[in-house]
Amino acid sequence: MKQIIMTVTAAALLSSCGLYKNYERPQDIITDGLYKTEQTQDSLGMASLSWKEVFTDPQLQTLIEKGLAQNTDMRSAQLQIEQAEASLMAAKWAYVPSFAFAPQGSLSAVDWGKASKTYSIPVSASWQIDLFGSLHNAKKRAQVQLLNSEVYKEAVQTQLISAIANYYYSLAMLKEQLRISLQTQKNWKENVETMRALMSAGQTNMAAVSQTEATYYSVCTQITDLKEQLSNLEDEFAALLGDTPQVYQIGSLNDWRMPQNLSGGIPAAALANRPDVRMAEAQLATAYYATNESRAAFYPGLNLSGLLGWTNDLGTVVNPGKWIWNATAALTQPLLQNGKLRAQYKISKSQQEQAKLSFQQTLLDAGAEVNAALVKIQSTQEKQELYDKQIASLEIAVKSTKALMMNSSTTYLEVLTAEQTLLTAQLSKISNDFSQIQAAIELYQALGGGTR
Repeated sequence: MKQIIMTVTAAALLSSCGLYKNYERPQDIITDGLYKTEQTQDSLGMASLSWKEVFTDPQLQTLIEKGLAQNTDMRSAQLQIEQAEASLMAAKWAYVPSFAFAPQGSLSAVDWGKASKTYSIPVSASWQIDLFGSLHNAKKRAQVQLLNSEVYKEAVQTQLISAIANYYYSLAMLKEQLRISLQTQKNWKENVETMRALMSAGQTNMAAVSQTEATYYSVCTQITDLKEQLSNLEDEFAALLGDTPQVYQIGSLNDWRMPQNLSGGIPAAALANRPDVRMAEAQLATAYYATNESRAAFYPGLNLSGLLGWTNDLGTVVNPGKWIWNATAALTQPLLQNGKLRAQYKISKSQQEQAKLSFQQTLLDAGAEVNAALVKIQSTQEKQELYDKQIASLEIAVKSTKALMMNSSTTYLEVLTAEQTLLTAQLSKISNDFSQIQAAIELYQALGGGTR
C-alpha cells in the first residue's frame, strides 16, 4: 500500500509541473502596428519625461502637488495597496506551520469525596505541504493583485495630473477670453457713443445706432456667461484638489512651453508604461494563476500535524505529569467531485481567455488614443499659424476701414463689422491655443506619463 501511495504521488507530481510555471505574456498579443506611423527614434517618447518637465508653470506645479496630497481618489488608492499587502502577507504565512496552544484542566469527585485533578498543556501544529502548487499559485495571485493595486494608484495619479492641468489651462483660456471680451466691451461702448454723435450730426441713422447697441449688449452677455463658466469651473477645480471653493491664481496660456519630445515612442515599449495596460495584463496574470489553482484542486493534498504537551491524564490519573506527543500525515484525494472541479476549471479558463481579450483591446484603445492626440497636436499647430495670419490681416482691415470711413463713403457699420470679425478670430485663436495644450496633455496621458 505504501508503495502504491508513493507511486501515485510521484506520478501526480510529474503531471503537475506546469502548475509552478510563472505567467508569461501570450505570444499572439498584438503590440506592433498600433500607431499609424511607427516611431523609432526612442522607446518611450514623451512618457519618459517627469510631470514637472512637462508642466513647468510653478503655480500649476504647486496645485498638482496639492492635488496629489489631498485628492480623495489618491488616498483611497493607497488604502487599496495596504489591503493587497495584507492579503499577500496572509498568502505567505500559509507556507508556515500553524500552532495552537490549548491548555485545559478539570476537577472531579464522587460523593463529595476528594477531588481528582487532571490537566493537559498541549501545543498542536499543522502544516500543509504544497505538493501541487495550490499555495504557490495563491501567493503569486496575491502578488499580482498587489501589483495591480499599485498600478491602479499610478493610473489615478496619471489621470489626476492630467485633469488638474486641463482645469488649469481651461481657466487660463476663459480668463484670457474674458480679458479680450472686457476690452471689446469697452470699445463697443465707445462705438455706441460715437454712433449716437454721428446720428446727431446727421451722418447716420437710428438703424445703425440700434445695431451697434445690440452688438454691445451681445458682448455684455458673453461676458456674463464667461464669468459664470469661470465660477463653476473654479468650484469643480477645488473639488478635484480636495479644496473648499476659492479663486486660484492662474498663469497665462502664453506661459505654456510645448515639450520638445512629442513622439509617441515605439508602441511595445511606450504603451507598456500606461497604468491601464499594466492593470489589464495584471488581471490576465491573476486569471492565469486562478486557473492553475483550479488545476491544483484535482491533485491530492498533504497535511502534516502534530502535538507536543504535558499531561497527567493518560487514561488513568498519573502524577506527576508526563510528556505526550504524536505526529500525523494525511494525504487527501478528492472523490466524487470530478464534475464540480472540471466545471470550476472551465470557468477559470474562460475567465482567463476573457482577460486576454480585454488586455488586447486595452492595447488597441491605447494606440488609438495616442494616434488621436498626435493628429490633434499637428492640426492645432497648423491652425495656429493660420489664426496668426488671419488676425494680422483683420487688424489691418480694421485700420483700413476706419481710414476709409474718414475719407470716403464707407459707413461706420463696416468698421463695426470688421471689429466684430477680429474679436471672433481672437477668441477662436485662444480656443485653438488651449486645444494645442490639451492635445499635449492627452498625449502625455495616453503614453502613461505622470507616474513619476
